[in-house]
Amino acid sequence: MNARGYRSTRTALFDGIEEGGIRASAYSSHEIDEHENERAIDGLQDRVSILKRLSGDINEEVEAHNRMLDRMGNDMDTSRGFLSGTVDKFKTVFETKSSRRMGTLIASFVALFMLVYYLTR
Repeated sequence: MNARGYRSTRTALFDGIEEGGIRASAYSSHEIDEHENERAIDGLQDRVSILKRLSGDINEEVEAHNRMLDRMGNDMDTSRGFLSGTVDKFKTVFETKSSRRMGTLIASFVALFMLVYYLTR
C-alpha cells in the first residue's frame, strides 16, 4: 500500500474525526449515562419512599381491623352466653303444660304486634 492509499483508508476509517473528538464524544456519552443513572436512582428512591409510606399505612389499617375484629369476637362471645342462658330459661318454661299456654299467648301477642306495626308503617 502506498502513502496515498494509506491516507485515503485512514480518512475513510475515521471520516474526519480526530482522536480528541472521539474521546470527547465517548466521555460525553459516559457523562450522559451517569446523569441518566442518577435520575433513575432518584426516581427509584422516590418510588421506594412512596411504597414505604404505603406499606406503613396498610400495616396501620390491618392492625386497626384486627383490633376491631377482636372486639367483635368478644362481643359475639358475650352475646352467645346471654342467648344460651335465655334459651335455657325458655326450655324450662316450656317443659310444663301451663307454660306452653303462656308461651303460645306471648307468641300470639308478638305476632299481633308485628302485624300492626307493618300495617301502620
